[in-house]
Amino acid sequence: MITILIASVLVAFTSPQDQTPEQKGLSISKKAEVSDNGWGNYSNALIMTLKNKNGQTTTRKTHGINLEVEGDGDKSLTVFDTPKDVKGTASMTYTHKVGDDDQWLYLPSLKRVKRISSSNKSGPFMGSEFAFEDLSSQEVEKYTHKFIKLVKVNGIACYKLQRVPVAKSSGYKTITVYLNKANYRPEIIIFYDRKGSKLKTLTYSKYKQYLGKYWRANKMVMVNHQNGKETSLSFTDFKFNDPTITEESFSQNSLKRAK
Repeated sequence: MITILIASVLVAFTSPQDQTPEQKGLSISKKAEVSDNGWGNYSNALIMTLKNKNGQTTTRKTHGINLEVEGDGDKSLTVFDTPKDVKGTASMTYTHKVGDDDQWLYLPSLKRVKRISSSNKSGPFMGSEFAFEDLSSQEVEKYTHKFIKLVKVNGIACYKLQRVPVAKSSGYKTITVYLNKANYRPEIIIFYDRKGSKLKTLTYSKYKQYLGKYWRANKMVMVNHQNGKETSLSFTDFKFNDPTITEESFSQNSLKRAK
């Protein structure tokens, strides 16, 4: 944390022309974070589609809530509504700027809450191509940052950044992020496994702006290049500033009661 703060101060007093790739990468990432600060809370619905390497699909419906936490990472809670075999299953994440995130999974068949250990966070979430660590908000302090170059992605000018997870328990060696130059929203993220091999690509699309400031992708597709599987997320019904979403909404008891 201290290292990040010192680096931020150095960036503030360094002209863009004199910045190292690491300083510029950190500066861009911090601007991206600031651009999405202040949303408070929101709820949404989600359709998750799992596709195997043969093209066969399975669909799951969920709903969730999210809470912005001042001075720390965000909190999120997701509940599965269908199909019947996963109905009532719920996951909860407390993202932290420094240190391991806290994550839990409620399994209705066992009627108990299971804590996800840091060593298991690189594992798949509910059989999807998203890992448990992908569910956390992407706090600046969780990575080292390096600016690579300006590139065009589907005709959009983007900053290409390389991020390296600070946590040794991460399933990724490096992550390549393409941030929209105009508004800092992510367009594509490429994940490399611990051996440095290309593992997954996450593509964002169908963006919509809320409250005149906050961009949310209505479609996210994660493709696993190593096993040929794919998971797509289709979001609907974003609702911001819901007075019923509070700190009390994110407890292990609320996880058990979530419906």
